[in-house]
Amino acid sequence: MADPSSYRPKPGQIPDSPGVYKFRDEHRRVIYVGKAKSLRQRLANYFQPLASLHPRTATMVTTAASVEWTVVSTEVEALQLEYSWIKEFDPRFNVKYRDDKSYPYLAVTLNEEFPRVQVMRGHKKKGVRYFGPYGHAWAIRETVDLMLRVFPVRTCSAGVFRNAASAGRPCLLGYIGKCSAPCVGRVTPEEHRELAGDFCDFMAGRTGTYIRRLEKQMTLAAEDMEYEKAARLRDDIEALRKAMEKSAVVLADATDADLIALAEDELEAAVQIFHVRGGRVRGQRGWVTDKVEAVSAAGLVEHALQQLYGEERGDGVPKEVLVPALPEDTAAVSQWLADRRGSQVSLRIPQRGDKKDLMETVARNAQQALVLHKTKRASDLTTRSRALEEIADALGLDSAPLRIECFDISHLQGEDVVASMVVFEDGLPRKSEFRRFQIKGFEGQDDVRSMHEVISRRFKRYLAEKEKTGEWVDGEVPAGTPVAIDAAEPAEPAATAETAEPAETADTSEVRDDDGRPKRFAYPPQLVVVDGGQPQVAAAQRALTELGIDDVAVCGLAKRLEEVWLPGDDDPVVLPRSSEGLYLLQRVRDAAHDFAIRYQRSKRSKRVRSSPLDAVPGLGETRKQALIKHFGSVKRLRQATIEQICEVPGMGRKTAEAVAVALAQAAPAAPAVNTATGEIMEDDGGTTA
Repeated sequence: MADPSSYRPKPGQIPDSPGVYKFRDEHRRVIYVGKAKSLRQRLANYFQPLASLHPRTATMVTTAASVEWTVVSTEVEALQLEYSWIKEFDPRFNVKYRDDKSYPYLAVTLNEEFPRVQVMRGHKKKGVRYFGPYGHAWAIRETVDLMLRVFPVRTCSAGVFRNAASAGRPCLLGYIGKCSAPCVGRVTPEEHRELAGDFCDFMAGRTGTYIRRLEKQMTLAAEDMEYEKAARLRDDIEALRKAMEKSAVVLADATDADLIALAEDELEAAVQIFHVRGGRVRGQRGWVTDKVEAVSAAGLVEHALQQLYGEERGDGVPKEVLVPALPEDTAAVSQWLADRRGSQVSLRIPQRGDKKDLMETVARNAQQALVLHKTKRASDLTTRSRALEEIADALGLDSAPLRIECFDISHLQGEDVVASMVVFEDGLPRKSEFRRFQIKGFEGQDDVRSMHEVISRRFKRYLAEKEKTGEWVDGEVPAGTPVAIDAAEPAEPAATAETAEPAETADTSEVRDDDGRPKRFAYPPQLVVVDGGQPQVAAAQRALTELGIDDVAVCGLAKRLEEVWLPGDDDPVVLPRSSEGLYLLQRVRDAAHDFAIRYQRSKRSKRVRSSPLDAVPGLGETRKQALIKHFGSVKRLRQATIEQICEVPGMGRKTAEAVAVALAQAAPAAPAVNTATGEIMEDDGGTTA
């Protein structure tokens, strides 16, 4: 824990102008980003006596080790730079809203020659018109299916479109009138783009024009006794009205607005957004956040506006944004929104009428979302906190181990020896930082020696990163200790080509270089857990001691009795079976074990799949399988004569001779041992004593 006075800027160093500031921890990781009209006045608030600060603010300033700032010319620029830095560095003490789902949008790809209507998720693309978000993809498809009667826009993929164009025949939708079939030239690109534009206008809320136009056409067709055409137009009108009914009218004046409501408690806040276009609710979404900083309702609204419109341009920002509380600097935020839209944006609190009533509905949805979220997560939050506290108490740690790394060794009878490293932060797995290793220092089976090698390699990388950043003080590590990566370890497999499976969530809070790119192995754990007992723990501790690292705790979890072993202790620490701390250690250990097993099996399967038959030129997979099926095993095939090999269907004498030569040159594999019985397994599946 740092003393804020140790990095407080000297009087007069901080400019009295608008800007954005960053707090960094001792590992140079950005932990908080903020903006201010006056950097001098705002930053002075952080260096008050700790007792006068909000507890969350006090935690942030004691976690930080330095502060830096960037001066900008206007408050609008400060708002934009703050958003960019929060997105880039993902600071742990900033409010970050988490989408509770990946919302689907109805998208029209106006950037293509023949625009396509489809369902899209994820980041928005340039040149694509979006409508939504919707609660379910099936709701979009139902709406589109109804509207294709009137606006037969292309919905097929690029591959289907090309196949239809080359075959000269449209797909089924083209035959039943739900596609104008531009693939076969039934309409020109200009006519199809006009159809797509009409579709977008209807979805944007301009519905009355098309309904009236179709009604007039239906009347004229009936007067001309074109009853089939009139009936078809009648059905088209009914389809459009059904599509309109799927979006309830909430505002009578065809308003385009987003309504944002909050529900919060001391720890968390939920945000709900209703997207109203043409007076109808066209989409709804919600976020939940941990209140890791001392923030008011106005601050929550400002963060929500940044996340909601930070990537939007043009019509993506509505004419009107209704909020429960105005941001601290309303003028700057309004100007920022106007710059993104390209025209004036009204940012206000609804006071009366239909808009206030609708805001109350949005607020009720936010409250329900918060209650549901807390119901799902309350026990999880409580047990994780209790588990970390129990581990700290049991192991005699100064504080809860917020980052835990666990290592496990895996092999099969001494072959394909590998290791895994899994990372848990705040009691949750962080899969983006899982790593796996090949044991390269020796051959054979030695779990203790393997553990020593893996721990040494992992923390050599940590020390090398500290040396790069200048954090490593000369003399901190014993003389002669190799810190840089060994020349024999090019491109550490665990950290590059053989990195772990990708992260399941967008998580970018790892230690970063000045250019924003993540460093490998740069963030040390508070606790190292090894899968094993006294020998493995001693090996891990010895590796850390040799590297001069004395601020990382080590323990081991033995599978037999689930005992926790500490370095140098003759007796284990026995946690109660009902202990949440023991349960968390088991989860960490099991995750490392499973990850190591998967890696070991993948390496073994690659090795086992190789065969002497692979070296035979011209021998394909089909004839390989035919040989094995005919003889039953490679061993019996090796004993066969060339004439017997020629008896296999499809095998000529020349190929049979090549097979015999390849098998004769290949050394027979070592026999496998059944570890349960001690019997030696033959190639053909039999056993011998």
